[in-house]
Amino acid sequence: MAELEGLEFGKSDFVLLDEVTMEQFMENLKLRFEKGRIYTYIGEVVVSVNPYRQMDIYGNDTIAAYRGRELYENPPHLYAVSDAAYKAMKRRAKDTCIVISGESGAGKTEASKYIMQYIAAITNPSQRAEVESVKNVLLKSNCVLEAFGNAKTNRNDNSSRFGKYMDINFNFNGDPTGGHINNYLLEKSRVVQQQEGERNFHSFYQLLRGGSDDMLRSFHLQSDPAVYAYTKEGAATTSNNDRSSHRAVMSALEVIGFSKEEINSVCQILASILLLGNVQFESDSESVQIRGLEAVGHIAELTATDPEGLGKSLLFRTVATGGGDVIEKGHTEQQACFGRDAFAKALYDRLFGWIVGRINSVIEVKDYNPVLHGKNTVIGVLDIYGFEIFENNSFEQFCINYCNEKLQQLFIEVILRQEQGEYQREGITWRHIDYFNNQIIVDLVEQPHKGIISILDEACLTVGKITDTVCLDSMNTKLPSTLFGSSPNFQLSPTDKTMDFQKHFRIRHYAGDVTYSVEGFLDKNKDLLFQDFKRLMYNSSNPVLREMWPDGQLSITEVTKRPLTAATLFKNSIVALVDKLACKEPYYVRCIKPNEMKSAVLFDDARCQHQVAYLGLLENVMVRRAGFAYRQPYARVLQRYKMTCEYTWPNHLMASDRQAVEAIVNHYGFQDDVAYGHTKLFVRTPRSLFALEQERAAVIPILVLFLQKVWRGALARMRCRRMRAIYAIMGCYKRYKVKAHFWEVVRRFANVRTMADYGKSGTSYCTCTSDVLWWARQIVKNIPPSDMLEVRAKVAAQSTLSGERKDWGFGRAWERDYLANVRDSPQTSSGFIRASKELRNKNEYSQVLFSCFCRKVNRFNKSTDRGLLVTDKYVYKLEPRKQYKVLKRLPLDAFTGLSVTSGADQMVALHTSSEDDVLLCLQRGELCPNQDRVGELVGALVDHFTRSVLNVQFPVKVCRSAVQLHMRGKPKSVTVETKPGQTNADFKKSRDGFILLVPGN
Repeated sequence: MAELEGLEFGKSDFVLLDEVTMEQFMENLKLRFEKGRIYTYIGEVVVSVNPYRQMDIYGNDTIAAYRGRELYENPPHLYAVSDAAYKAMKRRAKDTCIVISGESGAGKTEASKYIMQYIAAITNPSQRAEVESVKNVLLKSNCVLEAFGNAKTNRNDNSSRFGKYMDINFNFNGDPTGGHINNYLLEKSRVVQQQEGERNFHSFYQLLRGGSDDMLRSFHLQSDPAVYAYTKEGAATTSNNDRSSHRAVMSALEVIGFSKEEINSVCQILASILLLGNVQFESDSESVQIRGLEAVGHIAELTATDPEGLGKSLLFRTVATGGGDVIEKGHTEQQACFGRDAFAKALYDRLFGWIVGRINSVIEVKDYNPVLHGKNTVIGVLDIYGFEIFENNSFEQFCINYCNEKLQQLFIEVILRQEQGEYQREGITWRHIDYFNNQIIVDLVEQPHKGIISILDEACLTVGKITDTVCLDSMNTKLPSTLFGSSPNFQLSPTDKTMDFQKHFRIRHYAGDVTYSVEGFLDKNKDLLFQDFKRLMYNSSNPVLREMWPDGQLSITEVTKRPLTAATLFKNSIVALVDKLACKEPYYVRCIKPNEMKSAVLFDDARCQHQVAYLGLLENVMVRRAGFAYRQPYARVLQRYKMTCEYTWPNHLMASDRQAVEAIVNHYGFQDDVAYGHTKLFVRTPRSLFALEQERAAVIPILVLFLQKVWRGALARMRCRRMRAIYAIMGCYKRYKVKAHFWEVVRRFANVRTMADYGKSGTSYCTCTSDVLWWARQIVKNIPPSDMLEVRAKVAAQSTLSGERKDWGFGRAWERDYLANVRDSPQTSSGFIRASKELRNKNEYSQVLFSCFCRKVNRFNKSTDRGLLVTDKYVYKLEPRKQYKVLKRLPLDAFTGLSVTSGADQMVALHTSSEDDVLLCLQRGELCPNQDRVGELVGALVDHFTRSVLNVQFPVKVCRSAVQLHMRGKPKSVTVETKPGQTNADFKKSRDGFILLVPGN
């Protein structure tokens, strides 16, 4: 329990401070940091201090402890606010978001990963495969985006150099079904230049350090980052984790769904950028040349482009004149270097955007139908670059800090201004709390026609030689006179020795004063890239590169609309992001950086106090301490909790919903913890709300059981009345039918005993079972006992083959033992009779079930003539030419079934459990060449197995195409073909088994 933490750990919620002062706030924050308590609440806001070490507070046990619990039930943790956002989304079907803010190095990226880990762990308890797949892609995307979007800076070893907002979609069960990632302003200038002590993006070092020797050789790379101009600055600080990180990224790309060709293309583009940085130029009096063309050839190979076209794009620029003519303008050496770096930055920027788009194509929800699947709710997680103040602050820092101003404005709007405004509207007694509103700084940057971004855009659109210095003069002239007068939020003073004249300007941000260098502002805002490079990449034979450069399909003479500048695009995306966050219920994680040394024990009081001040945490404590944790309209409160009070369930009889809500509050004794507004109920602490939720959770199962009982009773009574009516009708109808049937039987069978066929020919009225059985008994009792064996066999064959096989010999007499029949085999019958008697005496079988000549396939896949003898104990294979010598004997119970075809052929496949299956074709006999004996064999075996002591069913399969069997441990297939001119049926080997050739026209 959070409130039961020992005093040695300080206060777990800043709202519990004895006095709300900066001194007590900092004292409590420092004490908890030193005691290893890095999380502290301000109501539902989590304040997180970067510990700069691994902490054992994120395992499965911790996840289980926070799952489904209220905020105050456990010590402060990221998991608690994650669970609160998830419960709000699931219970109220309301979109939520978790905004993680703080300066660079405060631990925002790690916090977002732990939040994603928790959400993944508590969802999909049934382990549905499609949900697990979505969760894996969402988690693995963090690894990929970190590699391509993060870098080591002087303030943070894993600094996000782009902004990321991820929407996670959930179904009505609360399981993730997909998501979408938005990325904002990748710091692509880092590709070509880094400050001292910093690195390029992780992806370059991971490729060089983690790629195999064969891979690097195929990409024309060396493993040392110092060899390449774009990575040599960070070569000395290469991390030992680059190798393992490379393996993790490659594995993550495969899990997400990237093909091997796409992954290889990504690595080729990274290699191309590294090689591009080493391309050097030299100039003579007339032109500029590339120093050494080998690198150009390698780049062309990796990008699947023409080497000559690539070299030409690096040295020349193709432009269209007003008359429609196309000319080539050669670059100066400086212009060539600028074009090379712009090309490298654009390649990486397009690659990063393509990777994000590729991930979105996998995780985005497709064909979602709210009617079938329920409402689709969302949890958003924002992990965006923190406020930055460097020694040299350029265009990127200007955009990043503007983004943080917008997010701070949202925090002020939601937490401070809107909350206080709502109390005033609802008539709640409230003492106004002053706070710093940064709207003036936001307007300074983004106001149309007057802000800094508008001035930059105007300078970029102006024809003529406009430099960064001219743009700075324009800001100095326009901003104070048109927007802010003498406001100190924008400073450009020639007398200020801390700023260089005609180079620096200063903005007083909410987080502190930042001095920006105007050098490169216009070029970075224009984000200029010559069309030659775009057309070159679009014409690449690599489909991934072609997909990244769709604008390259435009010809040089086509007139296109001037693209928006980088600052305007970024402003539009941030405004859209803030609008998206504003329509969700926000949860905040405010990250604090304890020191600049990345130390796990050092707590810099002044540094932390500055962050607490500009994040507005003290004002947040004041508002929270004086405010209310929960507020809802009376109708929604009543709808959710009316079942917990006897005065409001199922419907109240009071004058208004407010009175009904008051009855619920008074019933549980929460009068001192609530306030009643004009339209809403305000609850001060989560404890009261949690008590109501517990009561509701206890009552809901009782109500469900009651409703089920009532409905089941109603269904049972309806069913009972229906059954009674049915039985009454059935009783009357049965009595009528029995009487009518009885008198009809008496009339029809009056003289049946005197008829020769017992009335079969003259009586058609025989419908009931007793009539049929009586008539059948009259017929059967006159059958001689010697014929009963044949009758039973025919009955068995009919039940098995009727309707399945064209002819099965029903209309003729079955003799069974054809080898002993003198008429069927006059020359050999005596030999068989003699051999049969010897076998009877030797093996003690009592009955011959079936015997005849057959054509059998032996173990050498050849067919031979054999004799088949089936007795009640064994099945024999006999050699007719050697006095019916026994070639093989198998117990009858070893056979598990047989297969025949649906045609008129005589093929039979006997299946065994341990031996090879037996494939044979029965021979019809010399006197009756059209005689069918398959039905006789089937009937004899089925009848014997049914009536013998085995008392089991003998399965018979009738195959309409091919017969399947196993011989020599392999499956075989046997088909039947009709061959003109064939005298006798015979087997022929085929590719996958055998073919039975039968005579035909």
